Amino acid sequence: MCEQQLLNSLFYVFYGGVAALNMVASVYLLFRRSNAFAPDVTSPVRLRYWAAAFFAASALSHLWNLPVFFLTSRDDVVLGYLVAGLLDCMTVGPLAIVMLLAMLQDRQRPLWPVAVTVAPFVVIMTLCVATRSDELLPLLYGYFMLFAVGFIIYMIRALRRYGQWLRDNYADLEHKEVWQSFVVLAIILSGLGIYTFDSDGLVYECLIQVIDVVFVIYLLWRVETLSDLCSAFLHPAVSKPAELEQPLGPSKSIEALLQRHCIEQQLYLQHDLTLLQLAKAVGVNRFYLSQHFSRQGTTYNVYINGLRIQHFIRLYHEAAAARQSVTAQQLAYQSGFRNYNTFSSAFKRVMNLSASTWMRSNEEL
Repeated sequence: MCEQQLLNSLFYVFYGGVAALNMVASVYLLFRRSNAFAPDVTSPVRLRYWAAAFFAASALSHLWNLPVFFLTSRDDVVLGYLVAGLLDCMTVGPLAIVMLLAMLQDRQRPLWPVAVTVAPFVVIMTLCVATRSDELLPLLYGYFMLFAVGFIIYMIRALRRYGQWLRDNYADLEHKEVWQSFVVLAIILSGLGIYTFDSDGLVYECLIQVIDVVFVIYLLWRVETLSDLCSAFLHPAVSKPAELEQPLGPSKSIEALLQRHCIEQQLYLQHDLTLLQLAKAVGVNRFYLSQHFSRQGTTYNVYINGLRIQHFIRLYHEAAAARQSVTAQQLAYQSGFRNYNTFSSAFKRVMNLSASTWMRSNEEL
């Protein structure tokens, strides 16, 4: 008996610690202006606020779920879970969805569809609380399955469009891609979602809290390492030539402008060069420049990285002619790549072999 009481006491301490961790994460995101995980990255303010709201709701969820552990009557326990579930449906659930959507920065999505899709959860849980019965929970589970399938389909399509948007507008994708994070977050959220349907035993409750801790840490890392993409479009760093005022032009004309203002001036060496910045430098409307790349069967990302690969090859041949010892990492950075993994992938896509293999084969010539 004493051993069980000790275990219960340790669990309550752990439970309270997880609640405190969520609240600390919320306060941190709201009031800290610089990033601890990635100091050189400016994270989206909108995402930080939604994540902070989610963490605050998660901390409150621990509070309104806590009384259930001290209730003895089965009817009281059922009612406690129903009330806590209703509050979670009104706060934690919608905020988790909005937070995930906020990671996609290609456009600001409306929030009313989230309210519409969550409303059935709230209605069913309200009826359960009003009747003090869990007989309607199978209906809730059925709707949850439909909602989960629909949301997964929507996110797959949204992520594909988002990835295309990134390739159409950015030369460097570091700190911008999010599909890997969605997979990890989906797994973690699925673990937490099980708690809504079945929870029994102290070990199970501890496992849920461990998953919550992992979720908090991972989400904090994701928020702080994701670049704010709005600022890149609002504050282009490249000025437009005064003599060029073309809103649109044929492919040959645009190709000539790219040759003069991008290739000859080696503008592609600029880190994090965006399509908008290139359009400003060339003097062509961003929409028509994007259409130009599309007509060529390529993307802005592939175009810029292709120029960087050509620059890498020139630097290597110059170093080889001068009998200078160089590494692929050094030449990749000098060619405009900030991340070596990105360079390796781009090089293999263009040359059909790895950079190290290509360099070894050219040493023998």
